[in-house]
Amino acid sequence: MDRRTVLELGGAAAVGTLLAPGIQLLASPRPPDKTEAASGRRWAMLIDANKCSSGCTACLSACREENHVPLFGDAGRDIHWIRKVELRDREHRKPALSLPVLCNHCEHPPCVHVCPTEASFIRKDGLVLIDEHRCIGCRYCMIACPYKARSLVYFSTQMPIGGNPRIPVRAKGVVEKCTFCVHRIDDGLQPACVEACGHTGGGAMLFGDLNDPKTEISQRVKELRTETIREDLGLKPHVHYQGL
Repeated sequence: MDRRTVLELGGAAAVGTLLAPGIQLLASPRPPDKTEAASGRRWAMLIDANKCSSGCTACLSACREENHVPLFGDAGRDIHWIRKVELRDREHRKPALSLPVLCNHCEHPPCVHVCPTEASFIRKDGLVLIDEHRCIGCRYCMIACPYKARSLVYFSTQMPIGGNPRIPVRAKGVVEKCTFCVHRIDDGLQPACVEACGHTGGGAMLFGDLNDPKTEISQRVKELRTETIREDLGLKPHVHYQGL
């Protein structure tokens, strides 16, 4: 094939004309609106403890299904991107609270500071993510995280039937954690846990851009009394709680 023919075929591909009888390149459907990872955004979550019941596991189930998070049956080595904990008043003046705990996507994440390979990093919009190709499984980040939000993949896994192809098959020996469902955020959607909580749970979870004064989460965090876990560490976590 000479150079002229190559250029002609390239032009044909660009405009979607026929390359051969019965064969035509078609334009792909328009993707949904994307959310740019801009430095001006700061994704955050607000959880109302008064609306979260102890028996509800909607957020846990949705997270596992959406992100293919497996349960191996080994309590010490199972992977948990989000878990429920029970908070009790030492003086027993208040009833126990059931709280979802997940990666807090801190503004000053210790997991990023201790990572020797820069596998843990902060995206422009503040999301704390892990590059699985850089992770060597040293687990320094797991030790540094005060929220116990990271897990090491001890066992090999496979893509489940009907699984989301945008979620890669997890690699053995790599650390992983909650991503706030970054693939959904980039498509303009809510994290799976938040969506499930609103549909089948108690509607306790709210998610949005904390830097946008027009968003509901920004207004509620500003107007209501909210708290974060271990504020004393100065990490500026971006999972806020109401009603503690």
